[in-house]
Amino acid sequence: MERWLLLLGAGIALGCASGHLYTAPDSCEGRCGEPFNEEDECHCHPGCEAEHNCCEDHGRHCGPEGFSSSSGSISEQELLQLSEQLYGLDHNRARPSDIALNPQHLAGPEETGDRRDRSPQPLYRYVNEELFSKPTYASFIKLLDNYQRATGREEEVTAEELREQQRFLEEVMNTELMRKLFVFLQGKSVLRYSPPRCSQVQPPPGVLRYSPARAGGSSRRPLCVLGEVKKGKVSGFHNWIRFYLLEKQGVVNYFSHNFNGPWDTYPDVLGLQFSWDGFYKEVGSAFIGCSPEFEFGLYTLCFLARPGRACHLSLGGHRLSVQTYPWTKATYGGGRRFIATAYVMSP
Repeated sequence: MERWLLLLGAGIALGCASGHLYTAPDSCEGRCGEPFNEEDECHCHPGCEAEHNCCEDHGRHCGPEGFSSSSGSISEQELLQLSEQLYGLDHNRARPSDIALNPQHLAGPEETGDRRDRSPQPLYRYVNEELFSKPTYASFIKLLDNYQRATGREEEVTAEELREQQRFLEEVMNTELMRKLFVFLQGKSVLRYSPPRCSQVQPPPGVLRYSPARAGGSSRRPLCVLGEVKKGKVSGFHNWIRFYLLEKQGVVNYFSHNFNGPWDTYPDVLGLQFSWDGFYKEVGSAFIGCSPEFEFGLYTLCFLARPGRACHLSLGGHRLSVQTYPWTKATYGGGRRFIATAYVMSP
C-alpha cells in the first residue's frame, strides 16, 4: 500500500526521535560510506568524487571535517535481516485457511491499461472475518469511514475520529512486531522511545495529510489505504482489507492481475487491475493477508531507511522492494519529514 500506515508510523517515529535516521535521497546526511546503489539519485560512497556523482553536500558531511557518518544508517544486510524478523513476528497475519483468492486472468503488459474486465468473479472467494476481531484489525477498520474519496474538499476531524486514530496507534504500537522495530531503531542511536509516552501522542500535524485542498488533494488523505480519485483516476488504494470490504459491497470490481508473488502463505503480494465506483486503477500492488501492524512497520522502516529510493527487503526467503517518496510540497510539524507515498513494488 502506498501511504497512510507509513505516514502514521513515520510520524510517530520522527515525533519521538532524538536524531535523524531519515536520509534524504539528495543528501549525504547519515549516508557517508554507504555502498554504491545505482538507484540512488546521488552518492556518498568513498569513490563518488572520482566518479563525479556525489551529492552536493558530500564534502560537508563526509569530508575530513564532516559530521555525518553512516554509523546510524541502515545497511542493505540489516534491511534484509530485519524484514525477515518482522515477517516472522506478524502473528496476526492470515493463515492460508483464512483467505481463498480467485485471481483468474493474468494480464500482460499490453492489457493492464485497456480497462477490460477479464475476470467475471470477485477476487476474494472467502475471507475468515474472525480476523477482523483482532484489536489492530478492528481499530483499523473503524477508521475506514472517516475520509472522503474525492480530492479538493476540506474534511472536518471530529473528536470521535481522533479517538479512533489514537486507539489504532496504541494497538499497533503495542504489538511485538512494532516493539522489535523500535528496539532496532533505538539501537541505531536515533530514537528515544518510551511506549507509554509516545503511544499517547496524537499524530503530529500532517501525519494524516496527503496534500492541501487548495493543491487539489484532500486535507488529510490516507492515500495508501483508502485511495482517492484524482483527475478521473484512482490514486493509492493498496490495502487488502479495504479492497475486500468494498468488493463485498459491490463498489470495487476486480479486472485482472499482472503479478502474483511466490509466497505460498501470507503475506503475499499481488498486482491488481480494478475499478472503484467506476474509476480505474491500472496497477495497484498490495500485500495480501498481512496484519495492519506489518504494513505500518515495514513502510515506516523503509521510509526512514531509504526515502525516495527502492528499499530492498526479504520475506520468507523471497526478495521484494518497497518504494517510498518524501512529501515535498508542504511542511508540517515543525519541519519534520513526512511520507508522500509508499508501495510494495511488483515486476
